[in-house]
Amino acid sequence: QVQLVEPGGGLVQAGGSLRLSCAASGRDFSSYAMGWFRQAPGKEREFVAVISRSGSYIVHADSVKGRFTISRDNGKYTAYLQMNSLKPEDTAVYYCAADGSRSRRWSDKVYEYDYWGQGTQVTVSS
Repeated sequence: QVQLVEPGGGLVQAGGSLRLSCAASGRDFSSYAMGWFRQAPGKEREFVAVISRSGSYIVHADSVKGRFTISRDNGKYTAYLQMNSLKPEDTAVYYCAADGSRSRRWSDKVYEYDYWGQGTQVTVSS
């Protein structure tokens, strides 16, 4: 079992920055690839970014590439999402998730993640 908590959301103006954290507890954090997803009202949950167990493989969605950066600190059991140049269309509830599969380095699919945080609201005003 892994528990994930995401502090760090909030309200920010367009062009601003925000850093989300995902604090994990429970089983060995380095056994899980960590992903960030988001869900806007009336839309499906979508992939934002993923980082492999060791941090060697990183993938960002095209919609956030060059603006968002995922990272992790296995010693602190924490994953991060640094969000810069925020746009109103980035407004959503952001979720971190843990993927414990040993057969893949990373995934961008919601159904392949084993554990989810409760989500944190990010609102970008224009």
